[in-house]
Amino acid sequence: MSTVTVNVSFQDSLLNEIDKTARNEYRSRSELTREAARAYIQRQNQWNDLFQLGNTIVQKQHLTEHDVAVEIESARAAKRTLL
Repeated sequence: MSTVTVNVSFQDSLLNEIDKTARNEYRSRSELTREAARAYIQRQNQWNDLFQLGNTIVQKQHLTEHDVAVEIESARAAKRTLL
């Protein structure tokens, strides 16, 4: 796999945190930022999948926004009773 060098600008304070974390983990700045980008993309893909699943369920069950709001409130109320 080939690599490409890119220039990215960070505020000094964020770059200091990146460098500190990289040192603590015995990693390079590049390794840390690559991993952060991978984690962000993975998280965004998971959210997209979740929303797509939700839309599929809404369409299959012909739910309205009101139906969804009622279910959310019901789930929240059940959770409060467990606490």
